[in-house]
Amino acid sequence: MTSTPAEIKEENRRLAYLRFLVDQALQLIRSGEVSREQAVKMVTNIRRQALILFPGKEAVFELVYQPRFQRAITETFRLH
Repeated sequence: MTSTPAEIKEENRRLAYLRFLVDQALQLIRSGEVSREQAVKMVTNIRRQALILFPGKEAVFELVYQPRFQRAITETFRLH
């Protein structure tokens, strides 16, 4: 199965958008400007958006992004 240049470009665009969302959320969580509950809701919303962008890739989100979010929330709210 070979992807066309247009398909590759579109996937790269979606990935860049997801990375932007994740980076912005992590920065906001670490800033302490949101409550723990708001941070958890933010992660839930970003996960939902990731699955819209990349249907069927739940496992990838859980392996790649969920640990980063969990670490940021744990460190920011001192949940040891």
